[in-house]
Amino acid sequence: MKRILIIVVVLVGILYLADFLSVRFRIPARDTFGTVTLHTCYVVKLKNGRTEYDYAGDHAVSCSNSVFPQFGVKPCWYASRHTEEQIKIDSGTPNNPHLF
Repeated sequence: MKRILIIVVVLVGILYLADFLSVRFRIPARDTFGTVTLHTCYVVKLKNGRTEYDYAGDHAVSCSNSVFPQFGVKPCWYASRHTEEQIKIDSGTPNNPHLF
């Protein structure tokens, strides 16, 4: 079992390195980065227990044309499938004595 785990870790490391070199040196002639439009929404939990949804607009985010996240951005295949972003804001609970 230990050998199989080591082999899997080494193979994933080799795959990540090959993906990095492919993005870094543009081994197939392609764009290194792309953009995806992200739809942002604020989810505000109110003190009365209700939830309010506020649309915050669309904005473009960069993504890398790779299998793994490279250079601090998500891969485009992942970013294009997750275009909804929710920012959760909790306004506090009314029974919390430590608010004031």
